[in-house]
This record gives sequence, structure tokens and C-alpha cells, in this order.
Amino acid sequence: METQNNWVTRSLQHVWHPCTQMQHHETVPLIPVSHGRGIWLYDMDGKRYLDAISSWWVNLFGHANPRINAALKDQLDKLEHAMLAGFTHAPVIELSEKLSDLTGHALGHSFYASDGASAVEIALKMSFHAWRNGGQTEKQEFICIQGSYHGETVGALAVTDVSLFREAYGPMLQRAHVVASPDARLAQDGETAADVALRAAADLERVLQQRQGKVAAVIIEPLVQCATGMAMHDPIYLRRLRELCDRYQVHLIADEIAVGCGRTGTFFACESAQIWPDFLCLSKGISGGYLPLSLVMTTDAVYQAFYDADVRRGFLHSHSYTGNPLACRAALATLAIFEDENVIAANRQKSHMIASAFASLKDDARVKHVRQQGMIFAFDAVVDDAERASTFSRRFFSAALQQELLMRPIGRSVYLMPPYILSEEEITLLAQKTMNVFEEVMA
Repeated sequence: METQNNWVTRSLQHVWHPCTQMQHHETVPLIPVSHGRGIWLYDMDGKRYLDAISSWWVNLFGHANPRINAALKDQLDKLEHAMLAGFTHAPVIELSEKLSDLTGHALGHSFYASDGASAVEIALKMSFHAWRNGGQTEKQEFICIQGSYHGETVGALAVTDVSLFREAYGPMLQRAHVVASPDARLAQDGETAADVALRAAADLERVLQQRQGKVAAVIIEPLVQCATGMAMHDPIYLRRLRELCDRYQVHLIADEIAVGCGRTGTFFACESAQIWPDFLCLSKGISGGYLPLSLVMTTDAVYQAFYDADVRRGFLHSHSYTGNPLACRAALATLAIFEDENVIAANRQKSHMIASAFASLKDDARVKHVRQQGMIFAFDAVVDDAERASTFSRRFFSAALQQELLMRPIGRSVYLMPPYILSEEEITLLAQKTMNVFEEVMA
């Protein structure tokens, strides 16, 4: 039988891992996963790891979930894939209907792809093309939020404000306008999160005024900008954003790839602000973490802008695996779990348990900006030494593995985004292990 070390060696020789400087694996462990059950992943030596970040925010109801497994096994015997151009099938129809129902039919049309960055590209292209079809050909610009991340394809990078990517690929990009972040951590003395949000909205309005008639859309991750360190903002920003987009005739794109599907306390994050965008991007959790699937939901007004006999006025975008039946069936099983098990209400209780389990952090001088939005919990470590700060994430990741935890801080921002099936005992265990790791790394 091949040893775990042999699998690691083979992977390092032939697999180029994402978001990884491969040389770091000379010192940072690479874990070959054998299987998963519930909240746990198991390596090939049988050691387990609590998946506290849902394997990059995708897994909602645990690994090898029996209901999703059964749905996929059933679908395998019916239809694995068929092209969606000129054909259709039951899973994609039923999924589109159910998602439309969840928005009260405000967003009644779904266009499918395979990954989050592709969904963002679709929304950007669809906004640009809809304005062109309507005769407003000068609307070709986009606005994103400071520190925003929307994917790593060329179009998505254009609305991503992360210096690492901008420095590497900037010459390839048609850069968007970047406006102030509503991140509540930016509050000055005496300011509330709502104050920061309104100040950021004023900066957005300034750009909308300056570029009036030129901007096609504003894109944002509602409530939580995840990849910039779980930056959370007050819902008043979304309400103000909707008002400004309406006033200046600009589309609003909600990137709910990471924050949708119940992560923030409601199924769609936009529901917390009682607004609907013109485009809503979903991926990650929509298939329960099983299969690549993404989609863009939009309004009837946008759909009608493309409805014409002229193919040049049609939306020009396709993926070979668009609307894959297996992925759609996994998504239908995921939505059924939400409905049958009253998951949103259960998550509210679990979010309170998580807050209680980490309550001691608020009095810890080594911590600042303890924050939570639904099932997303985060805090920032105070690390003054520049060298230790630059390696904090890798050191935390390695130490967490020794405590049977899969956690991957973003810089000095430690966060949890666990599967929704955590029990109260497992929440307590997760908090204890996280604090053990924090103590070790800070020491």
C-alpha cells in the first residue's frame, strides 16, 4: 500500500496547487485527503481535520451528505450531461424555478456557468450588452469597492482590488473605478458601522456624478467582503447603493458567490437590506459543495433587452457544461435540505452559540475587530512584528492541522465559515481548538 508521504511527493511533482507558492510546501504540510464524513476530512493515515472553512466556503451540509449523495446516484442513472443550447432538462428547469421563487420572482431568469469568476464575467458582460442593446452605448465602465475580490479571470480581475493581482496582471485589465469601502473596521472615533457605510456611499455617489452616463454597473459582495479579510458592513450601505443605482441608472451586481445560500443569516445576503439587485451571482454553496456550478439571476427587464430576432442582440456567452444535470440535481437536493430542515432558523441559533463560545476574545488585548455576520465569524490578531505578521497565516494553518483543524487565515484575519451541521458540542470543540492554536501562534 502506498504511504501518505508517497502521495504527497507525487502531488508536489505533478499538481500545481492554487493560491500557493509551491516552494512553501518544503516547510508547510500538504495533506492528502482520503475521504470526508460530516464536518471531518480524513487523511490517508486516518488523522481527521475539522473543516472549519467548508473547504473554501463551499460545503454547507457536511461531506458525503446522505441526501445529496442519494440524489446524485439517482441522477447518474438518468442523465449525466446534455448541451443546454437547443436542449433542456428537468434539473435545470426545476432549479431555475425554485431560485426564482426564493426572490419572489424579482429575479426570474437564471443563466448558468461552472464557477464563481465565470458568473461575475457573465454579469459584467450582460450589463454592458443590455445597455448597448438599449442604445446607451457609452455605458462601458464599472465600479467596485476598495479591497474587493470577485475572481481571477481577466474580466473578474478588472473589478478586483487586490494589490497582489493588480501588480501581476494589471497591464491585461480594463480597470474599474474603485470607491471607498464600507468596512466597519474603518470607523473613526465616535463613528458607528452605519456612519462608515454612509461615508462610503457618499464616495460612490461622487464617482457616479463624475462618470454619469458612462457607468454600466456597480459590483459588491453584500454584507461581507470575504477575501479582503471578512470585512463586514452595515446593511444601510446596500439600501443606499440600491437608491444610488436607481437614481443614476446604473445596474447593481450582487456577488453572493460566497455570502449567499444562508451564510449571512438569510438565504440571500441582499434580503437583510430588503433590496434586490439587477444581477445576483451564485456559486460555491449552491451545489452543497459537491460539483462546480454557478449562475447569474437577473430581472425580466434585463432579459427583455436581449429578446430579439437578431442574433447579435442575443447574449453571447456559453460554457460546455452549462446547466450540468448532476450539478443542478445536487443544488436541488441542497435547497430541499434548507426547506425541510428549516436551516435558516437553525443557523441563527448556531450563530449565537458561536458568538458565545468565542466571547472571551472581546477582552483579549491581542485581538481586535471581533465580528460576526450569520455563520461567518472573524477576528484580527494584533501582531506588531512585521516578519511575524507576514507569516502569521501559514504558521496558523500549520499549527491548526496539529489540533485537527482546517483553518486558513487571510493575513492576520482569523475566520470561521463552517458547515451548517455543527452541533453545540462541536462548536465548543471548534472554539477550544481555535484558541489553542491562537495561543501557540501568538507565543
